[in-house]
Amino acid sequence: MAPNDSDARTARPVRAKVTRYAVPVAVAGVAAATIGLVPALAAAGDPDLPKITAQELIERIAASDVQQMSGTLKVSTDLGLPSVAGLGDLLGDSGAAASADAQLMKLASGTHTLRVAADGPDRQRLTVQDGADEYTLVHNGGEVWAYDSKAGEAVHEEAPAGHTGRGGERGPGADARQQPPVTPGDLASQALEAVDATTSVTVEGTARVAGRDAYQLVIKPRQSGSTIGSVKVAVDARNGVPLKFTLTPRDGGKAALDAGFTKVDFARPDASVFAFTPPKGTKVTEADAAGAGSEGPAAGLKEKDRKAVEEGLKGLEGLEGPDGFQGLNVLGEGWTTVVELAGPGAGGDAAAPAPRRDGAGGAGGAGDEDGLPPEAQQFLDGLGDRVTGSFGSGMVFKTRLVNALMTDDGRVYVGAVTQQALVAAANGATK
Repeated sequence: MAPNDSDARTARPVRAKVTRYAVPVAVAGVAAATIGLVPALAAAGDPDLPKITAQELIERIAASDVQQMSGTLKVSTDLGLPSVAGLGDLLGDSGAAASADAQLMKLASGTHTLRVAADGPDRQRLTVQDGADEYTLVHNGGEVWAYDSKAGEAVHEEAPAGHTGRGGERGPGADARQQPPVTPGDLASQALEAVDATTSVTVEGTARVAGRDAYQLVIKPRQSGSTIGSVKVAVDARNGVPLKFTLTPRDGGKAALDAGFTKVDFARPDASVFAFTPPKGTKVTEADAAGAGSEGPAAGLKEKDRKAVEEGLKGLEGLEGPDGFQGLNVLGEGWTTVVELAGPGAGGDAAAPAPRRDGAGGAGGAGDEDGLPPEAQQFLDGLGDRVTGSFGSGMVFKTRLVNALMTDDGRVYVGAVTQQALVAAANGATK
């Protein structure tokens, strides 16, 4: 099928809100959580399908109301970051009481296999397979389970009355729909939220994914300066369900985020799929006793780590204000949005840069208690690129998608933009 060059635009006013301007990072699934998904599935020839415009395909995705399905996903991420496997102790690797978010954060690097199943809002199952080990979340009517085979532990929780799997209290067995985006559908929803005048959306051919015919929806930034090259979503031609999501950096090369079904079935799964009985010898803890239903940024950490994190977070309370964060400023729009944070030491006095040990700007010598030892400064400088501008000077730390500039006077600029665009944003913010 020939590419369809029709563009879909949503003419919406640009609002300076964090939720709106975090879009480029949300498209990557990153910013926060940095979750990506896997290699393209082998195609057995592109199917010949009726022509469709980008707007029609977006409407088909929005109208899709598939309630029952089961399948296997291949998930792979290459953000240019080290593996998070070594952070297992901090993320609660050794127990099912760890938050599901912490477990799924492990998808932020490497290749993984996921098995998913759903039967309406009351029954979902998600299993992350890692060799012989697995981490399973099950929501079955009035109860939820989180099971960690490696730790030999499970946490059980009675679902609150009226719990439907959407919202409600987040416990250790919170269902898959409450977790960070890990399916093509989750990621596609975030990508489509980015569609505005700064975005080009086209239909470019067809594909076969997991044995099903699909249209290829391609989302690209119109602006220069973004690190994101394109987002490609394979959409089921019959029911509008996204089957595959691929995010490619502007610099090309291997996909940074790629998620795809290798098997998928839209028939209702057997009820036994959602029945969970802990294997013999499993240590079972009720959620209340485990304290696993706790909320907040420190949820899911082991107790010794939780206390340290919560103590450290007390110093950030002043950032929060009626409009979100008083210490946060949004620069630019669309795909080249940069977020400015007033980090420790900024204090609103941009004219008083923190002491450095590189011999520049009159930094103190070895006896300067406020500066870093020369060896430590040299190590930090080796992790990024030293840059200067009208904003002053600082270090740019890079991944394949999201870059961050930390200035010597304590400000931080973050965005899915190039180093040049990041420095330009910092320069503009100081004028």
